[in-house]
Amino acid sequence: MGWTNSHLHQFIKDETFYTIRMKDDDFWDEMRNVDYKKMRVSELLEVEKDKIVYEYDFGDSWEHDIILEKIIRENKDLEGPVCIAGKSNCPPEDCGGVWGYKRMLNVLKNPKHKSYQEIMRWIGGRFDPEYFNKEEVNRLLKKRNFGCP
Repeated sequence: MGWTNSHLHQFIKDETFYTIRMKDDDFWDEMRNVDYKKMRVSELLEVEKDKIVYEYDFGDSWEHDIILEKIIRENKDLEGPVCIAGKSNCPPEDCGGVWGYKRMLNVLKNPKHKSYQEIMRWIGGRFDPEYFNKEEVNRLLKKRNFGCP
């Protein structure tokens, strides 16, 4: 996605929550939680059409459906994940979830809006919501931690 991996997140399948166990989580044993540190996504997506939900940033509550579309034979030429297609830019970190992002896009369409300059400073001066570069994504996917800091 292009986010910094700086927020709590979890994978959800069959009402079980795969997440990182926090030291001060007094309710861990009462919930349907599993520490995913030693797991692979392939343990949750085993057959075609299997689906999990990835939730990122519990405050903004970004939810993504991850669906195993097709199982292909092993390809010795591929090392790690590869992006084969994509569309649109990743929303900025901490933009307020779907509703905050929608508001941000509406403000950016109107340079006379009272919040325009503030948002432009916050996002670093420019943001193209339609931008997507598959080669750039694949460069990040080849890095340790897939480009996350």
